[in-house]
Amino acid sequence: QLQLVESGGGLVQPGGSLRLSCAASGFTLDGYAMGWFRQAPGKEREWVSAISSSGGNTNYADSVLGRFTISRDNSKNTMTLQMNSLKPEDTAVYHCAADRSFARVASMFGVKITFDYWGQGTQVTVSS
Repeated sequence: QLQLVESGGGLVQPGGSLRLSCAASGFTLDGYAMGWFRQAPGKEREWVSAISSSGGNTNYADSVLGRFTISRDNSKNTMTLQMNSLKPEDTAVYHCAADRSFARVASMFGVKITFDYWGQGTQVTVSS
């Protein structure tokens, strides 16, 4: 089965950290750019971050710049999102996406598009 699976979500206090992982199953991530998106209840899907297929190019939304770090390990077929200094407004379901186009996962065509692969999501809740 070809799929992306996220893990690492949970409940954390404001100011805390979480590390999300996205693992590919049934296919290799080589050649795929990847991104993280999030959606809070009652809100539109929001782009968070993107990384090129080689890992040499990364982009971040202004809302997470300086707090979140995206990375990937192609040898392990995984991508991670290190989230520090978390805020209540970071609460959302976080999804990872993989696509042959970096522009697509970097939200240059908007967030309501279909990606080559899309994960089911992991819940992140930031609350005291």
